[in-house]
Parts: sequence; structure tokens; C-alpha cells
Amino acid sequence: MTLARRQFAAWCAATLGAAGPLRAQAAAPFAAADLQHAALLRTRGLADTLAWQLVESLVTEVGARPAGSEADARAVEWALAQFKRLGLANVRAEAVPLNAWQRGPLQARLTAPMPRPLVAVALGNSVSTPPEGIEAELAWYPNLAALQADSSDKPRGRIVFIDQITERTRDGSGYGKAVPARLNGAIEAGKRGALAVAIRSIGTELDRFAHTGAMRYDEAVPKLPAIAVSVPDANLITRLQQRGRPPRLQIVLQARRVDATSHNVIAEVPGTDLAQEIVLLGAHLDSWDVGQGAVDDGAGVGIVSAAAKLLLDAGRRPRRTVRVVLFANEENGFDGANAYGARYKDVVHQFVSESDFGAGAPWRFRSRVRDEALPVIAAIAEQLAPLNIAAGDNKGNPGPDAGVLMRKHGWPGIELTQDGTDYFDVHHTENDTLEKLDPKGLPPNVAAWAVTAWLAAQSEQRFGPIPAQP
Repeated sequence: MTLARRQFAAWCAATLGAAGPLRAQAAAPFAAADLQHAALLRTRGLADTLAWQLVESLVTEVGARPAGSEADARAVEWALAQFKRLGLANVRAEAVPLNAWQRGPLQARLTAPMPRPLVAVALGNSVSTPPEGIEAELAWYPNLAALQADSSDKPRGRIVFIDQITERTRDGSGYGKAVPARLNGAIEAGKRGALAVAIRSIGTELDRFAHTGAMRYDEAVPKLPAIAVSVPDANLITRLQQRGRPPRLQIVLQARRVDATSHNVIAEVPGTDLAQEIVLLGAHLDSWDVGQGAVDDGAGVGIVSAAAKLLLDAGRRPRRTVRVVLFANEENGFDGANAYGARYKDVVHQFVSESDFGAGAPWRFRSRVRDEALPVIAAIAEQLAPLNIAAGDNKGNPGPDAGVLMRKHGWPGIELTQDGTDYFDVHHTENDTLEKLDPKGLPPNVAAWAVTAWLAAQSEQRFGPIPAQP
């Protein structure tokens, strides 16, 4: 007996008592016809080719699309045209004003103990150096925790280097442990009088590519220029440090901020009697300016769009409206998520979700719903089991934009955990190209999201609300 079946059986026993199979059968969360339709969606999803076609088109015709750029505007037009071509309803672009960060030139090199150029990239939101740059000895730390624990003057007048290693994991938890070094390194270094901060790239490969990504400032702390260097360059710096030859680093970095407008792009499969309630399938349309944005998040755009098309073409309308949302500026501010939440805060959402982990096959199904909905979640897990997706717990993370909405508005969340073993090899790098996507991983994602959306849309049970978080 699978975990999902055991969960459902336990609920039936606790709720219905030992009255026998007829009462348990009467309380089944889904009608037989709905389960049959879920099986049809599962089968058709596994034969999907649309997701790959969409990713290939987006990457080829638009490419990298940082929020607020001309390429971002082209991506919005591309998404509107694709949604209309697919026959989805209520296709629209909703404006998202933002203050966009734009990358300028960067040079980073060791000046001692020997001159050597580094492969480096500015972190998103970084301020510029003075025009002549910054040159100073490095203050080396093995990780962010070591910097936070240091109350000495070691960082003062130096460039802090954080050598935080990212562990390779299937579920991305290694990234979650390492990414605070990127997010908060400049704040901690600024508190201690440093001139700039450099970090080992938050990535898992040994190729000489640097990983960008957003970082934060505290308005009460001096703002420092912030860069990431490739893993091989970080290893070199560490080896020199271990030899007692502290490196000196020179950074010349330019960046700016501009007011701009992006858009959330939305399309729907309209519901019937519960059409005013929303099942949200999300991805983010923007990408960093490095690479092509194929893995992050062209794959997600293709997956959720193809899942909606599958639902549309399968011959039955869902009870609730299934809404696809391609969020603006996930990478550097969550402006799209916040704008969506402000606009639709009074609308009931059955769940929110996001496909933003490349094209790895899904292997686990997790939720964040109220307790009364857990029997329905267990029944959905039963329909995902043929896709080799295991039932998980009720502590799921529905993705970055969807997570913002879940926490802020108390909307339930659904997570389909993808295999991300190799995801952080190319994440936020020049190496995020179409060639890094395995097309075979896309159809299981399409099938899983179509089944999940369909059954959630049909359920008599609302999944939320759940407690919002400040």
C-alpha cells in the first residue's frame, strides 16, 4: 500500500469509523469520471511535445530577458502571442512597475601574489565601485557563519571573500543553505568596515562560469560592491590563502538602476460552477541577462503553458478556473508576485504553484493546505503515483513567486519537487542554454501538473485558507 493510500485509509477510518467499505467509498474525494479524466490527462501528458517547442521558441526568438529590458518586452509579446495561438482564454498582460537593476562592465583580477584575471560576475543589485575601482587584500572566510561570528577588525579596509560551498542535492536544499552568503554577505561585510565583498559562486559545477543572483542591502549599513567568482577561481584563492599568501583583488564594476515597466502575462482555462476560484500554475518569464534563460525559467514557462493546453484540449472544463501566470521580475525583486497579490488579494485561490526548477522529472508531491483538505491531497497523490511521484508532507514550498503569495495572503500551496541534482551547475550562468535541457524531463512535468490542477479544480473541498505570515 502506498503512503498516499495509507493516509487516505487512515482518514476514512478516523472520520467514518469502522462502518465498512460502502461508507468509505461514499466519502471518496473524487467521482469516478473525474479520476478517469485524470488518467487521460496523465497519459496524454506523457506524450507531450508542446513544452519543448515553447522553450525552444522562447530561447531562440527572445533569449535572455532581464526584467525591464527591451528583451523582456519582447518576451511579453511572445507570451501573449503563444497563449492566443494555443486558444487559452482571457489572455492579458498586467503592468508591473519596477526599479530595474542593469549590469555594466566588470573587471576582476588578482594583483598579488601574482597577476591573474578572474571569471566573475556582479551580483544583482550591486552598487558600482569608484571609476578607478577598488584594490585591497582579501579577508578570507570559509562561510557566512564565520564572517558573522568575527568581531575583530580583520575585514576593515579589505575585500571580504566568502568561500561558501554549495552542496549538490536532489531537492535543492544545498542551495538553500548556501544562498544566504550571496544574499547577506555584503551586509555582514559592510557592518565590519570592508570595502567590497566577493563570494564563491553559489553553484555546484567545476566549470569556469560565474553564477549571478540577487543580493540585499541594509539601508543602515554602507553599501558595498558585490561579485561572485567561478568555483575554480574560488578554489585558487583558497589554495593561496592556505599557503599563507593572502591574495589581493582588484574590482572595477559599473551598474545602474532605472525605472521601468514589465508585465505579468496571464491566460486561463475557464471554470464552470466554481469559475470565480483559481487554481494557479505559475512560472516566471524573466531571466538574468547571462545565458539564455532556458533552464531558469524557460522550462517552467513551457511546462505550465503545455499543461493548460492539455486541460483545454481534453474535452472537459474544470469546475474552478485554471490560471497560468508568467510572473515578472522573479529574479530580482518579486515585483510580479507582489503586483499579482495586490490585484487579486480578495480572490479565492484553491492553490498557488510554480514550476521553476528546470526540466528535471518530478519525484515528490508536497502540499501546504489546511488539515481538512489532506484527504483530497492524498487522493491526488494516488493519481500521481503512476508517474513515480511519491507522496510527501504538508510543509511544501510552492516556488519563489508562489511562495511569496502563499505566505502573504494565506493561499494554499502545491509543490511538485523536481530532480534538481544538476540544476545548480548552470543556474544564473552563461551556461544556461537550451542544450542544458533534457527534453525527456518535460512531459512528466506536464502530465503531473495537468492531473494536479484538474483534480484540485474538481474538488468539493477548499484547500485553504492557511495562516498568512508577516
